[in-house]
Amino acid sequence: MQKLLSYLVTPLHYLTFTFFLLIFHPLQWLAFNVFGYKAHKFVVDVLNACLVSTYYLLGNSVRFINRFDLPKNRSIIFVANHQSLYDIPPLIWFLRKYHAKFISKIELTKGIPSISYNLKHGGGANINRKDARQALTELAKLGSRMKENRWSTVIFPEGTRSKDGVIKNFQSAGVATLLKKCPEALLVPVVIRNSWKMVRFGTFPLGTFLKLEFEILGIIQPQQSAENLVKDAEAIIKKALNEKV
Repeated sequence: MQKLLSYLVTPLHYLTFTFFLLIFHPLQWLAFNVFGYKAHKFVVDVLNACLVSTYYLLGNSVRFINRFDLPKNRSIIFVANHQSLYDIPPLIWFLRKYHAKFISKIELTKGIPSISYNLKHGGGANINRKDARQALTELAKLGSRMKENRWSTVIFPEGTRSKDGVIKNFQSAGVATLLKKCPEALLVPVVIRNSWKMVRFGTFPLGTFLKLEFEILGIIQPQQSAENLVKDAEAIIKKALNEKV
């Protein structure tokens, strides 16, 4: 019965999701070209709040848990497990006051209303996975922007999405590159729960009546190697998911 219902509400979700992408594309252009970064960021934040609202059309809920006092005047590297593309709008919305940027595939910078425009102009890093030099250069530029503007970055060290929610091994190269340019950045592990279930049947139908959670798990001072920092973050996230460390 639940899967049957998902066939009915998934089209509504997609229609609404697409509507918001189309509406906010010209608003982003106007904000960026006329008013600058702050206005553009505000529009992007509101866009992602609207995108998160479409999850509720599926009967899903989204909860953000943060029991820590994160500084707003210091760069942060948010290290998270990655379960689906539906991880991203909630993270943009809930972490908006930290100016969190993302690392994306360069292919996404073309052809997607709103999303491609934000990737080009929002300040994140767009990397070519087939060109290691380009990827490292873009990550280094992002690290420099973090230091200069006190921005933050969300990074998924697994490198790819987990289709069953089980964490893949974390890689430390991205964090290491960011820390070289912004050594004062804090590491903050974030656990994502149940996002993978939204796409467990593929893109159609989407999962319904799920409780998505995004939880801040602590603050790690950058006082050891990037490899050890990432290992610590991975262990903390695995523990939160009741996985073997």
